[in-house]
Amino acid sequence: MNRLLETPYVIELLTPKQSDDDFEARLEVFGERYRRILDAGAVVSIPDNPMGNVHFTALEVTEFLDLPLDPERTLLHLNSFHLKSDLEAFLRGAAERGVKNLLVVSGDGSPKLPRLEPSDVGIDTKTVTSIVLLEYIEREYPGVFTCGVAFNQYEPAEHELERLQWKIDAGARFVITQPVMGEDGVVSSLRRFGLPVFIGAWMSKRVDLLLECVGLEPRQDAQYDPAENLALLDRRYPEYGLYLALLSFKRDWSDLLTRNIPGVAGS
Repeated sequence: MNRLLETPYVIELLTPKQSDDDFEARLEVFGERYRRILDAGAVVSIPDNPMGNVHFTALEVTEFLDLPLDPERTLLHLNSFHLKSDLEAFLRGAAERGVKNLLVVSGDGSPKLPRLEPSDVGIDTKTVTSIVLLEYIEREYPGVFTCGVAFNQYEPAEHELERLQWKIDAGARFVITQPVMGEDGVVSSLRRFGLPVFIGAWMSKRVDLLLECVGLEPRQDAQYDPAENLALLDRRYPEYGLYLALLSFKRDWSDLLTRNIPGVAGS
């Protein structure tokens, strides 16, 4: 069994931006946080150029720092905003280092980022979507990766659920939702697909950033408590894993990661 699919917690961690002036110091911080997540028994999830900002890749950073990359407890995101040569270098590098898990998403565009052309992946269509990219990976690297997909419950439910079925037909093996605030009926309905689901938990008080990320009008919410929301999601969705985004690394997590974590003494 893939350990990603067994763990109750996936924790998001960003690599440094290529534009960071103090990127060497940020690389060291990344290494410390990467080890901390693994020491907690969780899976570390590393986005691919989030919000359209150019970041160093997870493979570049872990190789530079000589980090002991855990193939099954490292989840690498991959989106469609790449040159074909960079896509292939990423997939070959991940396969060579034994990485098992990919989250395949369309991604956030930016004038700084190229985008895959349909001809790059051998199809005749207008754009390379996450479904097209997933099909390409499954075709070109059969049996190498366990691929998951994102689910946006903030989109019209009927359309998003239909797209999820298409993603499953294309080879998706697990699902990660956008951050959920409180119980959500659409997220609850994902049980019927029979795949492992990780429910997004927004661990920052900056609700405006969450809303911006999912394409809604930003607004503040002084009443939102990330720890209380995580506890509510834990109670309401005991069969789902929890995906923690913007978790603070300045605090002790022992009061937050309350589920039993396989292989971690005392959890």
